Amino acid sequence: MQRPVLRHPRSSLAPFLSGAVYFFAASLTLLTSRFDGGLAFIWIANAFLLAELLTSRPSSWIATLAACAVASALATTLFGMGPVAAVPMAVINMVESLIVAILYRRLVPGRTVMGSMRSLAAFVFALGGVADIVTAAAAAAVAAKVAATPYTLAFVQWYSGHVLGGLTCTPILLMFLQGEVRRWMSETSPRLRLEAVGLLLLFAVLAWAVFYQSRYPLLFVPLLPIVVIAFRVGHLGAAMSVVILGIIGASATIAGVGPLSLIAGSTGERTQFFQLYLAFSFLMSMPIAAELNGRRRLFRLLQESETRYRLMAEHSGDVVFDLSVDGTIRYASAASEEQIGLAPELLVGRSAVTLVDPQDRPIVIAAHRRALERPGTVQTVEFRPALSAVGCDWCEMVIRAVLDERGLPTGVVSTIRDMTRHKARQQALQQVAAVDELTGADTRRAFLEKLETEMRRTRQGGRSCLLLLDLDHFKAINDRHGHGAGDRVLAAFVERLRCGLRGIDSIGRLGGEEFAVLLSDSDVRRASTLCERLRRAVAAEPMAIGDGEAITVTFSAGLVELEGDSASAALEAADKALYRAKHSGRNCLRLAA
Repeated sequence: MQRPVLRHPRSSLAPFLSGAVYFFAASLTLLTSRFDGGLAFIWIANAFLLAELLTSRPSSWIATLAACAVASALATTLFGMGPVAAVPMAVINMVESLIVAILYRRLVPGRTVMGSMRSLAAFVFALGGVADIVTAAAAAAVAAKVAATPYTLAFVQWYSGHVLGGLTCTPILLMFLQGEVRRWMSETSPRLRLEAVGLLLLFAVLAWAVFYQSRYPLLFVPLLPIVVIAFRVGHLGAAMSVVILGIIGASATIAGVGPLSLIAGSTGERTQFFQLYLAFSFLMSMPIAAELNGRRRLFRLLQESETRYRLMAEHSGDVVFDLSVDGTIRYASAASEEQIGLAPELLVGRSAVTLVDPQDRPIVIAAHRRALERPGTVQTVEFRPALSAVGCDWCEMVIRAVLDERGLPTGVVSTIRDMTRHKARQQALQQVAAVDELTGADTRRAFLEKLETEMRRTRQGGRSCLLLLDLDHFKAINDRHGHGAGDRVLAAFVERLRCGLRGIDSIGRLGGEEFAVLLSDSDVRRASTLCERLRRAVAAEPMAIGDGEAITVTFSAGLVELEGDSASAALEAADKALYRAKHSGRNCLRLAA
């Protein structure tokens, strides 16, 4: 569907030109379709005015409506019911067009009447469901008083004539005013243009043959060609075919020939029947054409989208997979040969999970299922590949579901990129963040994570202990020898502790001169013995602090055996034991109560 560009008036003479066209259309219909002194049986002047209003800016409506109102009054005075009815009929005509324009703009703002089923339905509703009912009531009252036409008959004449004129002529006029005919000519190949002209000419010949013979009621014959033209040419061809049918059929009916002459009744009654026939022809062809127009546009967008994304996929360094619901590869991009070592055609039909390391398959399958269960969300998962042509150790997969027209998932699209370097940098950063820069011990956060892990192990039957250490009189060392000396003491202290610990034990710096040691697979007795050994090793030899100086360092300790409590509870118990050790003269170990 093409969004319209609302027109500005080209010059100050534009309203006068619109009035002239309106006067010509109104005069023509009054001269050819007004019978027995009543209303015209078909009214195409308002179709032109509707097209003008729907394709122009509201700021220009007043001038256009004023010019067309004068034209309407003049045509009614000269060829209609005379000067008495001229002004009321002019006002009613302008009100009809204004109601349709305002209501349609509110229902489908910024859309053309031929763009889609929604916009077409809105136009039909605004014209036949609201505007012409309101104005037919007023026009019938004027006709009944001025021309002595029965009110009901006048209502039917006005309503059918204006609905028929609007439905038949407004769409094609809209296309001309919005440049759709010119656009169609420029975008369509010469072969298709020739086909369209040929189909319309053949249709005109067929319509002439049907309506200029009076022997057989062949009104059904043009209906199939209208549908064919709608399929082949689109909404422009459907609108043109309805106009051709209207011109030929109306001229034959008014002349008293054709299949409608078989109907017993006046020319006006036969004309009304033809209006009904033409309305059904319009309502059959235009919705089909609008739907086809939407499908063609959608198909074109899909083609453009597929071309664009295929180009991106083929030239991307990431591997792109299109997977079915069960994880079977339906498409693999060219990068798969470089990243995985298999050509795309060898991957199609293969289960994508076979490309994942067996240990990581459950998390990849879970991410695939989440993408299908939550359409519209993006799932990201990291995994180790089972196959790699470039030494890829880690990959990142981004997954999103593909939906059908009912909103149901038909598979997923996933992109896979090499995360090895990123993972190595991430691990390096984690390692840096996990090690205290000064002492080489674990940082507080890293140590607490190890403590949480060890707590979970002890809940399953393991035995471990937590040792909390604090250097004695460390503040005095800083005050007397300086912070540089204090830093060297801390580093040497950790080094001596590490020499006395096993490979499975961990030491962490909790802050300042406070440290913690995690003794795995140790009960309180063994941990107490190890702590005493560490205490003697630390105090055995003075520690160098620079400039040939050395000092002796001792520490106080609190010990707790890890049980089923939380890590914070274990730290609190060890801290209380450490507090008692400090108040027991320091350089000693105390057990948690």
